[in-house]
Amino acid sequence: EVQLVESGGGLVQAGGSLRLSCAVSTFTSFDDYAIGWFRQAPGKGREQVSCINVAEGSTYYADSVRGRFTISSDSAKKTVYLEMNSLKPEDTAVYFCAAEPTWPGGAQCLNSFEYHQWGQGTQVTVSS
Repeated sequence: EVQLVESGGGLVQAGGSLRLSCAVSTFTSFDDYAIGWFRQAPGKGREQVSCINVAEGSTYYADSVRGRFTISSDSAKKTVYLEMNSLKPEDTAVYFCAAEPTWPGGAQCLNSFEYHQWGQGTQVTVSS
């Protein structure tokens, strides 16, 4: 079983930056995982943000964040990061990371139903 712990959320002004972390605890190889970031704003459904194939380093982004957010991983620390720049008020949400030991293939990793393990989330609030 894998455990995920998100951190790094907070309050930031529009145009600012934050870096989220997703620490992954697993007895299996971290490099086997697909890791995704998703978000959910109040009153809205869960939205895709970004995902990474840890072994290959391939990354995918939702259109709403492409060019502003960067996903990366550190295998030694078993941690996936989401660097968020040029933040907008509409980025305000609870951000969740999710893990799946089987790579779903390409941009399919942006689909939340591909994941069975989820963290508790971290709040990101962007003020205007």
